[in-house]
Amino acid sequence: MSLTDFAKFISANKLSWNKRTPVHTASRFYDVEGFRRGHISLNFIEQEELEPVKGKSLLHLQCHFGLDTLSWARLGARVTGIDFSERSIQTAKELALDEQVMHAEFHCCDVYDTPSVIGDARFDIVFTSYGAISWLPDIDRWAKVIAQHIKPRGTFYMVEFHPFLRTIDDDGILKYSYFYREQPYEDPESGTYTDGGDLFSSKSYDWQHTISDVVNALITVGFRIELLNEFPFSVYNCFPGMIEIEPGKWVFENVGATIPYLFSVKARRV
Repeated sequence: MSLTDFAKFISANKLSWNKRTPVHTASRFYDVEGFRRGHISLNFIEQEELEPVKGKSLLHLQCHFGLDTLSWARLGARVTGIDFSERSIQTAKELALDEQVMHAEFHCCDVYDTPSVIGDARFDIVFTSYGAISWLPDIDRWAKVIAQHIKPRGTFYMVEFHPFLRTIDDDGILKYSYFYREQPYEDPESGTYTDGGDLFSSKSYDWQHTISDVVNALITVGFRIELLNEFPFSVYNCFPGMIEIEPGKWVFENVGATIPYLFSVKARRV
């Protein structure tokens, strides 16, 4: 399929995320008030694995309404956030203005349209995280966009939900294929993953991308993989049936820490 063939799915997803944004902004899950009091929304994994960002330019792909983007800015980065949801980007701009976060800008576009919006801009770091790439139908084109907007010797870093999670149902039973297919999975949503998530309904569509899909896509466009880690816990309580085994570490109660929940990749543009 071409991106044109995927357009109807992407359009439905944009509608879904426009509906999610006000729910997410008001939720305890995202804790916007905590952010306003000076908290950093970033998790310990990305803060430990990514080099110091102070004084560096950072492009955040699929930034939602910008809490993590603005958190990187608070740590000293000059940030640019990209997201396809108009409501998310508007909220991000308002937060940046209200909190007087310097060196932050946001643009509304699909990931694949990033070059047409920011032109030839290149960054020291390109970042994406937690629940982002499953909304993308073409992982190879995604990698090309990253390569186009990163400086020579620049760093790409991602931390994501592990694709293995998408193979099991809510009872921890192996049910779905691990491998990519062009036809997306359809989710007839009745809400979202945060508190307040039962306030809307909207269909969405997503795609499975394996670890090898991601790594090979990056290698093909000229990245050298420096780090690949897998984690036996989630940093978010965002799935049914989870328990907290340590502060900030969540697992399914019925399978515990026996499966991978997250993975991270750090790569250098050669």
